[in-house]
Amino acid sequence: MLKNYFKIAFRNLIKNKVYSIINISGLAVGMAATIMIGLWVTDELNFNNHFKNKATIAQVFQSQTMNKETGTGPAIPRPLEFVLQQEYADNFKHIIMSSWLQPRYLKFGDTNIYREGNAMQEGATAMLDLDIIAGEKNGLKQKNAIMLSESAARSLFGNLPALGNVIKINNEDDLVVTAIYKDIPANNSFSDMKYIIPWKHYITTQDWIEFSKDAWDNNSFQLFVQLHDNTTMESVTAKIKDIKKDTAPDTAEFNPQLFLLPMKDWYLRSDFENGVQAGGRIENVWLFGIIGIFILLLACINFINLSTARSEKRATEVGIRKSIGSKRSQLIFQFLSESFLIVVLSFIVALGLVLLFLNGFNILASKAIVFPWFNSQFWAISLFFVIVTAFLAGSYPAIYLSSFNPVTVLKGTFKSGRYASLPRKILVVTQFTVSVALIIGTLVVMNQIQFSKDRPVGYNKKGLIQIPVMSNEFLGKRDVIRNQLIDSGGAIEMAGTSGPMTDVWSNRSGYTWDGKSAGFQEDLAYTTVSYEFVETLGLKVTAGRGFSRAFATDSTAVILNETAVKYMNIKNPIGKYIRDSDTENQDPPLKIVGVVEDMVIQSPYSPVKQAMYAFDRNDNTAFYNVRLNPEHSTSENLTRIEGVFKKNFPDTPFDYQFIDEEYGAKFKSEERIASLSRVFTVLAIFISCLGLFGLASFVAEQRTKEIGVRKVLGASISQLWLLLSKDFITLVVIALLIASPIAYVVMGQWLQKFSYRTTVSWDVFAIACLGALIITLITVSFQAIKAATSNPVDSLRTE
Repeated sequence: MLKNYFKIAFRNLIKNKVYSIINISGLAVGMAATIMIGLWVTDELNFNNHFKNKATIAQVFQSQTMNKETGTGPAIPRPLEFVLQQEYADNFKHIIMSSWLQPRYLKFGDTNIYREGNAMQEGATAMLDLDIIAGEKNGLKQKNAIMLSESAARSLFGNLPALGNVIKINNEDDLVVTAIYKDIPANNSFSDMKYIIPWKHYITTQDWIEFSKDAWDNNSFQLFVQLHDNTTMESVTAKIKDIKKDTAPDTAEFNPQLFLLPMKDWYLRSDFENGVQAGGRIENVWLFGIIGIFILLLACINFINLSTARSEKRATEVGIRKSIGSKRSQLIFQFLSESFLIVVLSFIVALGLVLLFLNGFNILASKAIVFPWFNSQFWAISLFFVIVTAFLAGSYPAIYLSSFNPVTVLKGTFKSGRYASLPRKILVVTQFTVSVALIIGTLVVMNQIQFSKDRPVGYNKKGLIQIPVMSNEFLGKRDVIRNQLIDSGGAIEMAGTSGPMTDVWSNRSGYTWDGKSAGFQEDLAYTTVSYEFVETLGLKVTAGRGFSRAFATDSTAVILNETAVKYMNIKNPIGKYIRDSDTENQDPPLKIVGVVEDMVIQSPYSPVKQAMYAFDRNDNTAFYNVRLNPEHSTSENLTRIEGVFKKNFPDTPFDYQFIDEEYGAKFKSEERIASLSRVFTVLAIFISCLGLFGLASFVAEQRTKEIGVRKVLGASISQLWLLLSKDFITLVVIALLIASPIAYVVMGQWLQKFSYRTTVSWDVFAIACLGALIITLITVSFQAIKAATSNPVDSLRTE
């Protein structure tokens, strides 16, 4: 019997080629989109799953309250390590101090590479369960050691053995390669860690950092821990939360609260609002998971609509089967078998589409997803996916078709009731409601990105490059390099800074000034800069001036941004003094010589932070910011600048970043979301239009004789086109009326997470509605015009 069911199903597919192609194509596209979304969601949810100890690994976070606003982050003072080791060691397998991920030059012989890495304590290799492919398991025991990733070792040594060789880091320190570890997978918080140096080496080479056991106010480090199996994150958090406040009473005014953030939350739930965990990328996972379900539902709706629309074609078959003894349950099983066959064929096509477009999808989503050929779990889920889809798509048609009365059908008097098409209309409205809502959502995301890109950044980022100079060989050479760069013709100005112009590396507090409110706790983004800082960046000075070589007193001068002046409530700031309360008897104090327009340095979606730019009198330069010569091409300027660097620093690779590109990278996450949304919106529209095309074809076929009669009686093509199109247009208009308020509310809530945001404007709805109507007209008009221009003789001859 089962063989017979599939034979009949296959014959029906061959007999109705157009509808079969529409059904299989729609389901295949829907299933392919759902599979790719499923692979993306799985990749996101499996972030950091590479680590065997992931369930017990956490990072220590800290919340501090300043002026009734609580900020949260992973920046930790070093003394915390000592307290945990001495008083709470029985809770931890490992307590690992770490620096921040930072790029360094690694050199062996004539090969020089630039890689990101970290400084960590000895237990890091065991905690992270690094796959050591050569050398010592604990390669951080020696102070002058370095562990390399497999790819970094290959770049440095090629096919030569790496172990035991000495490499230079930043052309300063000689380190011995003690271990090679397998590269950490891409979907991992440590994927960019291409080298690890011992913590004990790091703390002896960073003269600018305070490492003492009492430096509770220096939050410059990270602290990772692995718990013992007999404890929990919650219980340990309860023990350690007040350590800083109790141990360092002078920090109590900030109410510092320490807590453990589990590894599973680092990537997906790392956003905090006023000290409370507030989600993160998990929102995108839920969003695309829901979109995937909706796309599959749209494809299933096509199958349901076309199956029920052609019910009269199969009424006789049902009547005959019932009259010769077929039970309704058998008919339902037959129609579900047909559905299963179509879904299986669609799934095979969908797999082909996934394989065809997976590389492009990876590029679009910035992923490295590999098709899980040998993953039994994937195939088990796929089988379940096929069965559920078949049941979802085929259950209603099976129940509907099997319900026909055989007596009515065989008398030839069977006709669908006046409300028979109502479910189909509801499903079409559902399809276009989802599609239009996706169109509106995508347009709002794109508008928000463009709105933020158009935001004035406060400086001229075009023609500006930054060159990292974080090694001792650059000390004392800033002015010499500046003069040579200008003389070379490759640059018109240069300034040094202690941090990049696209991020804040340091925040400071502990200042006093006239008029400071009692109890006010300031938090200033702090950057040291050299002369010509204002000129190089093209900053607009709104009061006072920039740093000048003409004033010897500028060695103790500062410049504030406009937000800092308002934040600190300093009236007429030029000439006013600021004193560092952490420096006893500071003399002379810091003098405000200028105020500049706000620079967007951190998130382009957030308010500009209050910033202080202090003159760098200690040559604490991390970047040279170079303004290229507009009279020459970019390539010519870079060639000249590189020549200056090679002359002065022959052993250091010339590395640079364009500031506008670094700033543009801040939009990458949202741009990926927008790109993925565009793709899935197009697929949703395609699936909806495919179903609409099939229904329009069926309606035109069903009304063939009516159209012939109307043509004979003088109906024009435009009248016939309107006759066949108006019902579909009405359904789409209803969908627009439903989708618009839903999209308005949902996208309005989405925009709330951005401090600097656009609005959900009327033109978004106009574009979405007009686009949906045009697409509908194009889809329906093909069949409508084809039917309207057909020869009435052919349609009436069948009478």
